[in-house]
Amino acid sequence: MWLSNLNTFFVIGYPIFVSVIWITGSLFFGLFRRHQRQRRVTLTAETAPLVSILVPAHNESDTLETAVASLANLNYPNYEVILIDDHSTDTTRDLMAQLKTQWASQLTMTTLSLPVNQGKANALNQGYQVAQGDFIMAIDADSLLAPDAVDQLITTLIERPDYGAVTGKPVVRNRTSLLGRLQLLEYVAVIDLIKKAQSYLTGSITTVSGVLVAFRREALDDVHGWNPAVMTEDIDITWRMYRSHWKVAYEPQAICWILVPEHLQGLLKQRQRWARGGLEVLITNFRGLFTAPLGQRWLLLESVVSNVWALLTAFGMLAYLFQLVFLHALSLDGNLLVLMFVLNGIQFTLGFLASQQTAQLAGPELLLVPVYVLYYWLINLVSCLMAIGSYLVNPQRTGTWRSPDRGL
Repeated sequence: MWLSNLNTFFVIGYPIFVSVIWITGSLFFGLFRRHQRQRRVTLTAETAPLVSILVPAHNESDTLETAVASLANLNYPNYEVILIDDHSTDTTRDLMAQLKTQWASQLTMTTLSLPVNQGKANALNQGYQVAQGDFIMAIDADSLLAPDAVDQLITTLIERPDYGAVTGKPVVRNRTSLLGRLQLLEYVAVIDLIKKAQSYLTGSITTVSGVLVAFRREALDDVHGWNPAVMTEDIDITWRMYRSHWKVAYEPQAICWILVPEHLQGLLKQRQRWARGGLEVLITNFRGLFTAPLGQRWLLLESVVSNVWALLTAFGMLAYLFQLVFLHALSLDGNLLVLMFVLNGIQFTLGFLASQQTAQLAGPELLLVPVYVLYYWLINLVSCLMAIGSYLVNPQRTGTWRSPDRGL
């Protein structure tokens, strides 16, 4: 009985504990940033370094045109755009040629057409080989950048010479379905707060966001670009940066509008890939639990604990189901459950207030908080278990690229 109670305490207590950490860390991050931003440098046409923006695409004819239009709208004075078609089977390659002609007077644009689909990491490496910039940006073909996004990222890297990469803040733009709106809440109340808390408390983040990230060329050279042999190239390159003694920053003022899956199957595939990528990085960097800088050790330890939480939660749910069916009894600690929902409500409110203007949030979104709390932990549980299972079945699986669910 005591073992069952201990498991229940951990399964419910872990989300409570991390919510407190996220809330506290993000609040201090905001206070620290307010003081820091008063000393930001201003880039001009004379001082702004050349930035190469890589846009890999596979079957993105529905999204690429608006993405390029947002690049033409940037207020950064010195950049080039490199579009990479990874052997699409739709009209993406022809569209790239059309866009190059259409924006010739406003954008310096290069297009690449790869003969074989070998995944996003390989496409990025091919674009990197022709890039001329001192700083390299990578975005997705559905990313719509805010006009000052590049300026925010590059200013951060210039101010911090020991940082090899900086990532921006994704904001969901397709919100007509329940899944889309729940992911909107997740990005502003979980992902944003986690990165802020990690940045302040550990000086590191678990991963850059592949939809919007900028690299120092020297740092990319040190890690030999992106790794095509992994499921999630963004998580992998983050930790290879750390192993090469570069730091990675989070810049929430660099906004990127993205599309997210609006079908449950597409969402689960995406989250399984994320969870599997995190598991691969954990296994690859396991020695870092003992040798890495303290902040990175805490991030790796948190990854270990979250995987243990997923397994114990699954066992706990089976035990509760057994109790309910065969013993006709079910015991839950109502106080812990209430505390978890209260803390998640505070967490979302902080995320809502911090992102209300930039993410164009409306007050009625608050009504989805109870659904969002259940959605977030269930999705994480299922995707984590699926990732562990897929790794045990096929540990050598490499990165592939298929047309994603963009919710269009």
